[in-house]
Amino acid sequence: MNGTATVNSLTSKLRWRGGLAAIAAVLVSGSIAVADARAERPVHRFLTAVVSPDGRRVASVEGDSPPAGRTPVVRDLVIRAVDGGAAVTVALPCGRVPQCWPSSPVWSPDGRRLTFALRTPGTHARSVYSVEPDGGHLTKLLGFDGTITELRYSRDGRLAMLATAGATKEVGATEAGTPITGDLGGPPAEQRIAILDDGRLSFISPPDLFVYEYDWLPDGGFVGTAAHGDGDNNWWVARLYSFSGAGVRVLFAPPDPQHQIAEPRVSPDGRSVAFISGIMSDFGSTGGDVYTLPLAGGGASDITPAMHASATSIGWGCDGRLLARLLTGDQTQIVELASGGAAPKVLWSGAESISGEYAGASLACPSAMSASIHDSFTAPPEIEVGRIGAWRDLTQVNAGLTMPLTARSITWTSDGQQVQGWLLLPLGATDKLPLITEVHGGPAAASTPSFSGPGLDRILLEHGYALFRPNPRGSYGQGEAFTLGNVRDLGYGDLRDILAGIDAAERAAPIDDARLGLTGGSYGGFITMWAVTQTQRFKVGVAAAGISNWLSYYGENGIDQWMIPYFGASAYDDPAIYARSSAINFIHKVKTPVFEYVGADDIECPPPQTEEFWHALTELGTPTSMAIYPGEGHGLREPAHVADSERRSLEWFDRYLK
Repeated sequence: MNGTATVNSLTSKLRWRGGLAAIAAVLVSGSIAVADARAERPVHRFLTAVVSPDGRRVASVEGDSPPAGRTPVVRDLVIRAVDGGAAVTVALPCGRVPQCWPSSPVWSPDGRRLTFALRTPGTHARSVYSVEPDGGHLTKLLGFDGTITELRYSRDGRLAMLATAGATKEVGATEAGTPITGDLGGPPAEQRIAILDDGRLSFISPPDLFVYEYDWLPDGGFVGTAAHGDGDNNWWVARLYSFSGAGVRVLFAPPDPQHQIAEPRVSPDGRSVAFISGIMSDFGSTGGDVYTLPLAGGGASDITPAMHASATSIGWGCDGRLLARLLTGDQTQIVELASGGAAPKVLWSGAESISGEYAGASLACPSAMSASIHDSFTAPPEIEVGRIGAWRDLTQVNAGLTMPLTARSITWTSDGQQVQGWLLLPLGATDKLPLITEVHGGPAAASTPSFSGPGLDRILLEHGYALFRPNPRGSYGQGEAFTLGNVRDLGYGDLRDILAGIDAAERAAPIDDARLGLTGGSYGGFITMWAVTQTQRFKVGVAAAGISNWLSYYGENGIDQWMIPYFGASAYDDPAIYARSSAINFIHKVKTPVFEYVGADDIECPPPQTEEFWHALTELGTPTSMAIYPGEGHGLREPAHVADSERRSLEWFDRYLK
């Protein structure tokens, strides 16, 4: 397993290291099983759904998942009547082709127009269009040479957005990075608040701030989270600002590195702004306590202190009360929050995932009609409408699809604290099962019920594997103290939680302890690389975009600001704490075969981290192989690359667990 070869069967640019024999085994033994699992119809995915102000229509961006992968390659903008009328698919000027992607749909305050951004295929450029509710009279409002996100109307009908002029990549650190060439010290492109007026953009926020999220103020100004410098790297030190005719003013600066801020929402009366704050390892993976801040002046107040849950989204209800989507153990909830530390009022709770623009739903006022996208381990995604907690399905696009599994929420005690996870068992299993533990990324994130559909999870289940998805310390769902539990302790307490969870899974189901596998991406990739240096319990590992050496990683990645909250200092100021959790420093202990893969343009977990781990195992004679996928960022998106990684992963598990 120490040779080097180039694979041309799927993509001429795939970089593969692992030997021709391994390649042949993957393409022969893995491809048949994968093809069989994908014979069914695709899962239709809803990326966003927004209800019109009068509560009569829902606009959504949606499309079929590719046979390999989750995110639709071709996306439609669809408008549906809430009363069950026919759906209208808007005819886009660039047609139904990959990367002709509508995004950020928003209704005008009077509900007469739907406005959205549209990507020009093959570029990072966006245009802004509007269309009538019946799908007619498509009108181009703006052409722009960069990215546009977060379209949002004011009450009086002005349209704002976040715009990045001359963008060289898509917004977000998980997107593929730009080539590391040329002058690396030049000024970065900044995302700014802008208002569209007569076909022109007027930029409101200054050119030296990257704005991540924002909301309108009643007087026409804005609040927003922003930071100076590289937008990919500096979200972890962002502050809350106001942008108005009086200038730019800092409203709130987090008191310590363990407090990131997200989702600023201005109250309907304009008196306060609410936001979520807590330790967060990725922009967009939101969790923490809920704070409110009076806009007239004064300090921020934590209105959910010591909450044994994580707020993952917030919004204001039609009556002016603050709503939040919470993750609490194995339940997702929508609650009504009260000041003074009073217990939240639960409006809805369930073991499923829900998404919407505010607090898990899109809300129309004053009708209180809401729309949300929901799914679970066995129920495919659909759009639901109604008052919060009294929803009915508006769509039945995925009717009849299911997953061949039984899901169990299990809890266990580790180091004196309760931990939760999900055990997924193949249907009809009677014999002892091999178990593959799937560790989520983050670490500030959580495994929650969601519909996988065709893909590696389904393939593994149909091959007789049980799957275990733990939420160890550092995860959301148990409160801030739990999420902070792996600070300056990465790989130690959280790994103990995972191993104790596997013991709990073995008590709950017929699991064969002699056939355990481990996999994960990003932080889960780190845990995979780390765990095989700490225990011989796992017989096989698959690490996606892992981290093998925290010291070298600090200087290689494009988001080193996220590390300060977790390590307490830079790698140059406290190298010992970084070395303590680096798998490469324990590499002689690895006897477990590990397959690793990563995107070539990943700036969150750069390829040298994967290559360093692969190189060490190769030199030490431990079975290993590696693939680096061209043009990919943090997480594979190209269907051919996803299919290739799935085939290789399946063959790797089968080889060492069967």
